[in-house]
Amino acid sequence: MYKQVNPFYLQKKWKHKRNVILRRDNYECRECKRYGRVMQATTVHHIYPLEEYPEYRLRTHNLISLCGNCHNMMHDRTTNDITPKGEQWQARVRKIVGGVKVKAER
Repeated sequence: MYKQVNPFYLQKKWKHKRNVILRRDNYECRECKRYGRVMQATTVHHIYPLEEYPEYRLRTHNLISLCGNCHNMMHDRTTNDITPKGEQWQARVRKIVGGVKVKAER
């Protein structure tokens, strides 16, 4: 069974922002780069998930370029829960931006 694509990802403004983020990150996976590896980024990831934080959907601070493997490590693909690796990125964003309002525990 296929997961339906959120209509947001088909919008022109998302496609433009995705290209901006990939260019910003030199088309390299930011997670791999943290460990000295160079991998081509194929995905732009919402650090704070689109479904829970729509207000951050196009915010530059909430978007990072990732390879497929690293993207799969950011959230459980079955439950869509954020993994500890994804939580690390959320903490980094909170530290850098300082103004991210985190919603109460589910």
